[in-house]
Order: sequence, then structure tokens, then C-alpha cells
Amino acid sequence: MTLLLLPLLTFAALSAGAAPQAPAPSGGSILPQLLFQFGLIFAIFYFLMIRPQQKQRKQHETSLKNVKRGDRVVTAGGVIGDVIHTKDTIVDGKPSPLMDDEITIKSGETRLIIERGRIAKITSAGVATSA
Repeated sequence: MTLLLLPLLTFAALSAGAAPQAPAPSGGSILPQLLFQFGLIFAIFYFLMIRPQQKQRKQHETSLKNVKRGDRVVTAGGVIGDVIHTKDTIVDGKPSPLMDDEITIKSGETRLIIERGRIAKITSAGVATSA
């Protein structure tokens, strides 16, 4: 077995002494590069995914707070109906719509009471229907 290792050791010794080797890169210089790359990836995700989603959620909440009688809505369960009554929470003497306020909708011949936050979308701001 030593006969097999002898040529390898001789080759390694000759190659090490024959040409000067470049110094190995220091381990400290790669950390700033990694931090920069991770920061760049996070910034891309923030501006392409997180920020537009936050803006869309804020716009949806604003439209839910402005739901009024006559609007046609679709609930999260898929029920389509017309708003016939909204019940807003009173805070400091003035109405303040919250996401858990009750809204009465009419779907066909049925009236349903749902929470304001369970409205998936407002399809049209229609004319007030007779209730």
C-alpha cells in the first residue's frame, strides 16, 4: 500500500514546491456579499409581492367601509346579494364601520345577515332597491 501512496506524495511535493500558490481568499470578505445578496432578494420580494398586496388589502378595506344600501356584493361563501341594511358601530357618538359589523343582504327571496369583513367583493354600486 505504501507503494501506491509514494507516487502521489512525490507528485504533491513537487507541485507544491514548483510554483508559488496564490493566497486563499479570507473568509471575512464573503459575509458582506451574502448580506448584500439577501438584502437585494428581500427588496425585490418586498416591491414585487408584499407592497402591492398591502395596497390591495387597504383598498379592499376602504371599499368595505363604504358599503351602502343598494350595493351588489359577493360574500366569501359565494352568495350574491343586494345590501338592504348596514349596522355600523357607534364610537364617540358617530358611526364607525368595523369589519365585524352586521350587514343585511337580500339574495333572491331570502335575507341574510353577514359580517362586513366576509364580503369578498363589491360587484356594482347599484340603485337602492325597495325592501
